[in-house]
Amino acid sequence: MATKKTTYIAILSSVPAEGTLFTRKLKNISKERTTLPGIYTGLIFDQNLIYGISGIGKTNAAHAATLLIRDYAPFLMIHFGIGGAYPSAGLAVGDIAVATQEVYGDEGVATPNGFHGTDFLGIPLLKRRGKTYFNEFPLDSRLAKKAACSARSISAVKSGVFVTVSTCSGERKRARKLQKKFNALCESMEGAAVAHLCAIYGVPLIELRGISNVVEDRDTGRWDIQHASDNCQQAVMNILRSLKIR
Repeated sequence: MATKKTTYIAILSSVPAEGTLFTRKLKNISKERTTLPGIYTGLIFDQNLIYGISGIGKTNAAHAATLLIRDYAPFLMIHFGIGGAYPSAGLAVGDIAVATQEVYGDEGVATPNGFHGTDFLGIPLLKRRGKTYFNEFPLDSRLAKKAACSARSISAVKSGVFVTVSTCSGERKRARKLQKKFNALCESMEGAAVAHLCAIYGVPLIELRGISNVVEDRDTGRWDIQHASDNCQQAVMNILRSLKIR
């Protein structure tokens, strides 16, 4: 657990393969001390870092974000990993997407007229400090711009809306529908849950994804998870280098 004199940046991914660069550089904390699949700590660019591996899905991501915030009081969270780009987003495999907003893509109501978010119910997911959140969780625009600038030396970068779903899109028709509804770049299974928790606790969030595939009728032969993950991790390293805060 953090002391009052220690300031942390928390970084978070869903699976170990998304963070091998960090597990090589940081010290593994005993699994007996955590309920997460993995947790590591150490210094990178003279900054205290705590790296959590959450497991896939919204619940695991929310659980991990809560533990990192509760136990280490980070002044910043960076959520990263791979994601699938929507067909007209203009992103290729290996490119980097930076979130300006996270959206729950399937929290709400399915009607004969299509999907409607929680605003249709009139029940927000969160109210905090005068703000009401339904499906959308905006991220800090200044940090998003800084992240995008830091990532440009690694690959092509685009900033925009991310969608979080429980059921990944494995068909082009569904991908186009989600992209059109939310004007989104890409999708994953965790991001909105992390944004939600960061909004609850007032922790600034940067989220970025390495594009492993363009969402279409599912064809894993066209994916490159390793390339996407490597580029994303290098982009996170660039962001950490650019912060230079301790």
